[in-house]
Amino acid sequence: MNNTTVAPSSILLRYSSRTAILDEFAPSGQFVERVVTPFWYIIGFVGNPISAVVWLGQRMRRNNSSAIYLGALSISDWLFLFLHFLQTLHFSWGFDVYNTHVICEIFHFLYYIPQYLSTFLVLGFTVERYVAVCHPFLKEKLCTVKRAIIIVIFLALFSVGLASAQIYIWTFSAFEGTCNIRSEANTEGSTSFWSLWTWITDIFAFVIVPLVVLIFNILVLREIFKISRNDMMKRQQCRNGNSTASTVTLLAVSFYLIITQISATVVVCLQPIFPNGNMFMNDDDIRGDKTWSHLFTYLDVRKVIEVICLSHYACYFCIYCLTGKHFRKEVVFLVTLRGRLRYFASVICRRQRSERYSMVSTNGLPMSETFTTAFSTAI
Repeated sequence: MNNTTVAPSSILLRYSSRTAILDEFAPSGQFVERVVTPFWYIIGFVGNPISAVVWLGQRMRRNNSSAIYLGALSISDWLFLFLHFLQTLHFSWGFDVYNTHVICEIFHFLYYIPQYLSTFLVLGFTVERYVAVCHPFLKEKLCTVKRAIIIVIFLALFSVGLASAQIYIWTFSAFEGTCNIRSEANTEGSTSFWSLWTWITDIFAFVIVPLVVLIFNILVLREIFKISRNDMMKRQQCRNGNSTASTVTLLAVSFYLIITQISATVVVCLQPIFPNGNMFMNDDDIRGDKTWSHLFTYLDVRKVIEVICLSHYACYFCIYCLTGKHFRKEVVFLVTLRGRLRYFASVICRRQRSERYSMVSTNGLPMSETFTTAFSTAI
């Protein structure tokens, strides 16, 4: 009698895809992604285009350089959600969206561009707001629509440059039938090109930049509170409602960016702490193995955090509507077919009378009007 025991095959051969592995050993994260993520898609696929149309419309961008940043941000966020939708089909639902040569590299290249760009755009209009509020004499020179367009183009090209490294990092593995890290980019462990590049770029784009945004916003708020104690503010009491709403928008957008970006970055950077276990264990041994258990627990927690942080790319529209009175009215104006629906248009017109709006660039408006820009940048 032959008493030899047949060694179990690799886990990669026993399961058709990584999605199947996660469904078996880390189902919680997969479940959350499949249930919650579609809500972000619905909000983002509808809200971001509306935001882009409003911000880049002539009524908003004519004298408001920050509208250029916010319009570009809406487009960037929409692009990321679309690419994330493709990735969700790939990982959570098992569709081979980019498991082919060339497409693997191109997809990851495109996937990183809007992630970098969205963060840089928030920094861009935050710096503009800082200049407009804390250095008002430089505002007319630095905060112009033309300059904003040039900066957005530069930030887009810079994001493309950072993301281009993903073309080298990722490659399609014909043996595994999946898109993997290129072996040449991951040959030296923690000092490999992939590891170093990920640490440097992620810390820079998703930790340092959000913290810089926080610092600028703190400086802006400090200046606003200082101005609020002056006699000039007392003469602007009729605008206090808009000022309060604008301050809420500033805080909501900045802290939303900071919390979501830093949280997602930290959880991704923890991945090297949780290595794979023995690939040739059977399923029962994998469930009882501490190395595998720690990895799958981490993957579950990471997926839940990433799903929550994904809302950052979808819910700016909600923040604008909740805290931006003028933005809400522009959205309603758009929904009513630019005033063609007479009843709703008449309601909007009555409520918009005697209201004016400015963000940063005023192109020569009087001081009493430009003073209100301190509270209107992010709306």
